[in-house]
Amino acid sequence: MSYRLAIFDFDGTLADSWPFFMSVFNEIADQHGFRRVDAAQAEQLRHYGPRDIMRHVGMPAWKLPIASRSFIDRMRGATGRIALFDGIAHTLHELDRNGVRLAVVSSNAEDNVRHVLGPELAGLMGQYECGMSIFGKAARIRKVVRRATVPAIQALYVGDQTTDGDAARRAGIAFGAVGWGYASIEALRRVAPECEFGTPADLLSLASQA
Repeated sequence: MSYRLAIFDFDGTLADSWPFFMSVFNEIADQHGFRRVDAAQAEQLRHYGPRDIMRHVGMPAWKLPIASRSFIDRMRGATGRIALFDGIAHTLHELDRNGVRLAVVSSNAEDNVRHVLGPELAGLMGQYECGMSIFGKAARIRKVVRRATVPAIQALYVGDQTTDGDAARRAGIAFGAVGWGYASIEALRRVAPECEFGTPADLLSLASQA
């Protein structure tokens, strides 16, 4: 299948923000009254979906937006500590050079996304839809596809969480699962992705299809 539009999640897909996330998780847990996790628990939770993680730490759904805002606000002061995954910059340049249109749909804030990408890579993205709940991406994905005037069958959402796969499904486009992000590839296979990418370099296969 040829994909003319590649829409990317940000955290855990383009940016290696897991170490930062874990460095502030227990501080946010204390602030908002849910359970802390240690390193061993955190690794185990990568095999869970987001709703299962929330249940495990005792976070009710109504607390998710305020906890997410706390994480985003902390990242604003630490974007210099967060790097893109090795190979992502080269891959984005190659996809763009080969005619694949690029966009970002992320629950993180657009300013954080742009700062970590840097001006050159940020400029490659034709659209940004940011700041929604991790459970609210489907409508934003549909919006990006509609604005790009690309048939849904030629659009792919690339992400690292089972909620990304669910959002792509609800938006009516394919899902590409990455093996280097927050969730394990075994967890992502539960949502039956159309594509799997083991390393950022594997995304270059999209350029050969464009």
